[in-house]
Amino acid sequence: MDSKELALLARTYAEDKKAEDLKILDLRKLSTVADYMVLCSGTSEPHLRAIREEIEEGLRRDHGVRPRAVDGGRESPWVVLDYFDVLVQVMRRDVRERYDLEGLWGDAPLVRTRRPAKQAAHP
Repeated sequence: MDSKELALLARTYAEDKKAEDLKILDLRKLSTVADYMVLCSGTSEPHLRAIREEIEEGLRRDHGVRPRAVDGGRESPWVVLDYFDVLVQVMRRDVRERYDLEGLWGDAPLVRTRRPAKQAAHP
């Protein structure tokens, strides 16, 4: 699996737990830290924990991928999942606003994602 696919999957798992303000930044031309950074927000520490667990468990269960490192504990307002080429940042809204990673990485293009088309209801 390439790094873009991994970032998109992380985003999908975060969406499954109602993560807010999901963005994927393409860092490939700007940094050697990672290829992509997935950013998302949660409303509380339990919500952050649910998002983190869904991403970690989904990637492990469905794709055999585990993070190289995890920074941030159960009650932390900011958790980083390090998948080597993909960094997943799960933050409480106020922490995300304070640290403004989108501003810090303002030159990074956003990865556009297409929403799957909803299937028409069958009569």
